[in-house]
Amino acid sequence: MALKNVLHSDLAPAAVGPYSQAIEANGFVFTSGQVPINPNAGKIVAETIEEQTEQVMQNLKMVLAQAGIGFDRVVKSTCFLADMNDFAAFNAVYAQYFPEAAPARSCVQVAALPLGAKVEVELVAVKG
Repeated sequence: MALKNVLHSDLAPAAVGPYSQAIEANGFVFTSGQVPINPNAGKIVAETIEEQTEQVMQNLKMVLAQAGIGFDRVVKSTCFLADMNDFAAFNAVYAQYFPEAAPARSCVQVAALPLGAKVEVELVAVKG
C-alpha cells in the first residue's frame, strides 16, 4: 500500500482546488472540509442551516463510503459555522449522524466560508 491513498467519490462535490476529497494513511481517513455543494447541481442550493448541514453530511457520507466506512468510524470532527447563532440548529442535524459514541469535536465560528456557505465540516476516521 502506498504511503497515502487519495480517495474520490463522484457522488460528492469534486475538489475545486489543489486538494483531495480525502486521504487514507496508516489506517486513518482524513476528509477535506465539505461545504453544502449539491454534487448534481455543482453549487449550493440548500438555504437554511439545517438543509446545508444535511447536504454537508451527505457529502461526507459519500466520501467515507469511498473508504468503505461510515460515520461509526469517525473519531474527530471539526465544524465551522458562519454564525454561532446556528449552533443549536446545526447540532440537531449533525447529531442524527452520530446516534451513539459521538466523535471528539471542535466547532468554531469563522468570518466566512467558501461560496457563502453557512457550514463546513471535516472528519478524521479509523478504518481498522
